[in-house]
Amino acid sequence: MKIMLVGKTGSGKTTLMQRINNLAIEYKKTQMVCYENKVIDTPGEYLENKFFYKALIVASYDADKIVFIQDATEESTYFPPNFVSMFSGKEVIGVITKKDLNPNIELAKKFLINAGVEDIFCLDLEDKDEFTKLKERLDI
Repeated sequence: MKIMLVGKTGSGKTTLMQRINNLAIEYKKTQMVCYENKVIDTPGEYLENKFFYKALIVASYDADKIVFIQDATEESTYFPPNFVSMFSGKEVIGVITKKDLNPNIELAKKFLINAGVEDIFCLDLEDKDEFTKLKERLDI
């Protein structure tokens, strides 16, 4: 089972990839699509610039599931309405990150629901229970 992470720059995609793969958590700017075991980590610019949507579609062919990541501290989103439809029938799961940093969880949920996501998890770096539930849901 392979998953692809999609979210804006700084939303926590690489950190989530590092947690899933039991790697040391360290900041690293993703410059290109990165394959790490069962995770495809995409650059934030692929979501932030519509010109790169084609690259997201191509990268998604290697994934079984897509994970949309929304930073709970953000007051806006780059996910357009019904963005899930772009991934031709693949299952899309939502993850809200940074719930420990004065977040607006309800707004983040609203953004993901508007993008077409139905199944949403809410995480921070210390949340082991929710992270375990997410890994089980992703089958990884």
